[in-house]
Amino acid sequence: MVGIKDVAKRAGVSIGTVSNVVNRPHVVATATRNRVLSVIEELGYVRDESARQLRAGRSRIMGLLVLDLGNPFFVDVARGAEQAAHAEGLNIITCNSGQRSDLEASYLAMFAEQRVRGVLLSPVATSGEALRAFRRSGTPYVFVDRKAPTTEASSVAVDDIAGGALAGRHLLETGHRRIAFVNGPAILAQCRDREQGLRTALSGSTAELTILEAIGLDVSSGRDAGARLLGTSPRPTAVFCANDLLALGVLQAMVGAGVRIPEEMAIVGYDDIEFAGAAAVPLTSVRQPAQRLGRTAAELLLTETADTTAEHQAVVFTPELVVRESTRVRR
Repeated sequence: MVGIKDVAKRAGVSIGTVSNVVNRPHVVATATRNRVLSVIEELGYVRDESARQLRAGRSRIMGLLVLDLGNPFFVDVARGAEQAAHAEGLNIITCNSGQRSDLEASYLAMFAEQRVRGVLLSPVATSGEALRAFRRSGTPYVFVDRKAPTTEASSVAVDDIAGGALAGRHLLETGHRRIAFVNGPAILAQCRDREQGLRTALSGSTAELTILEAIGLDVSSGRDAGARLLGTSPRPTAVFCANDLLALGVLQAMVGAGVRIPEEMAIVGYDDIEFAGAAAVPLTSVRQPAQRLGRTAAELLLTETADTTAEHQAVVFTPELVVRESTRVRR
């Protein structure tokens, strides 16, 4: 690779002059600056930003590790985090664990090795050797879309128990008494909390609850769950899904089988991604403020990396039910 010494030698100037041209061009005479810039372009010199940051003892990179970048919810979380980072002149490296603990461990190790400013983390689980090893690295981090299990780190999340209860009460109020819940992998706390909220809402009612655990949290897993629902007898009249992608898959399965939505099957999703409102039958969904989650988490991380005495915070947002055509008909 072309180094700063190569540029200085070709331009006939000192290394310090090249450094000034790159970092403080206003202090260099115009003719000299233009000559150095011409050599930089000719040789294809690129500043070693990582080395510069290590010398300064402060990285300008933040890490973001999410469960599934195929889910528009996490894309919106990333957008919010980028807004806060860019406002402070920082950049973000976004990585996708795909809900796999081994990939999560690999990315966390990479963040520690790269000495990033800090990490926004949506973990597969809040325990395990990978996370313990990352804590030992001393890299600051904030949980996003997950409540911290202890006070050792800040967290920004949504009250998923309240969100599950919102969906359950809505289905009861629209007359449903045979309700299914299509859940994601049980290892994810968000899924467990949404089920808990649903059960709380249905307790004391005459409603029958059927639980189906999907393999993943994507559309294809939703289609599979929908096919299983079609084979049940008596069939539930409503289904609540742990996220919108599952709900869209269930919707596809029902429409493909000629089941009328919502007359024969009401569907509620979770997250309120853009595609929920744009579906063939617009989905009722429990809305999470995704961009606000990412932005708030990044702001907390920036505060804590600037002031190591700052107290950790646990920020919890309240979800909102957005009612659309997939549940509008009162039974």
